[in-house]
Amino acid sequence: MAEQLINVIEDDAVATLTINNPPKNVLTIPLMGELEKSIDEISNNPAIKAVVITGSGPLFIAGADIKVIASIKSTDDGESLAKKGQALFNKIEQMQKVVLAAINGYCLGGGMELAMACHIRIAGDRSRMGQPEINLGIIPGFGGTQRLPRIVGQAKAIELILSGDMINAEEAKRIGLVNKVVPEGEVLKQAMGMAKKLASKSRCTIEAILKAIEEGMNEPLSIGLSREAQLFGEICQTEDMKEGVTAFLEKRQPKFQDK
Repeated sequence: MAEQLINVIEDDAVATLTINNPPKNVLTIPLMGELEKSIDEISNNPAIKAVVITGSGPLFIAGADIKVIASIKSTDDGESLAKKGQALFNKIEQMQKVVLAAINGYCLGGGMELAMACHIRIAGDRSRMGQPEINLGIIPGFGGTQRLPRIVGQAKAIELILSGDMINAEEAKRIGLVNKVVPEGEVLKQAMGMAKKLASKSRCTIEAILKAIEEGMNEPLSIGLSREAQLFGEICQTEDMKEGVTAFLEKRQPKFQDK
């Protein structure tokens, strides 16, 4: 029996998804299918509140499968492949569970596009990131031209995508591409630590925060503020809100029940 391309481990309220396609963890069509299945299952599991995505071995993801790209015969084929990757990464970005990318080693092309779809990115100090598609005569197709400008700004995104250059972890942190840089051997440990901390919060509140930010980012400020107020009102009627406020007044740690 073939080894699984995605290994999933659930530990309390945290699920860890490990890309397991050595030696470079390239995003093949079968791997993307397994990843989508895992994402769907986790999305429907109310016990999971945080997800960590990482790569097996010494690197995160070296990119998409070049053999698949080389086999594209028509405009429709290329567009179909791009839409398949975009739909998968949209699912990750729109999950109502916080998703962290634990970036070890190289994170390139489709790998960086996957990482950018995650809500939080933690990188090892030896990791290298980039969108090198231009060196193959193509453009990023899984969301790179859209998410990178939204994260680092238009001018820097244009520079990185047009040059195809890789940047190190410290530069990625400086421009806001990653949240935190840690020693290479501690990437998964640090990501798990943050995931468990976030998973200790109220599920209702996590979901409301992610909805407010995700929906508001695509709307004018006035509409985003209106949605925030609506979600705030809904949260004020939850048991977890009452527990959180009571615990604060009683000077103790809250015990959220995700209700």
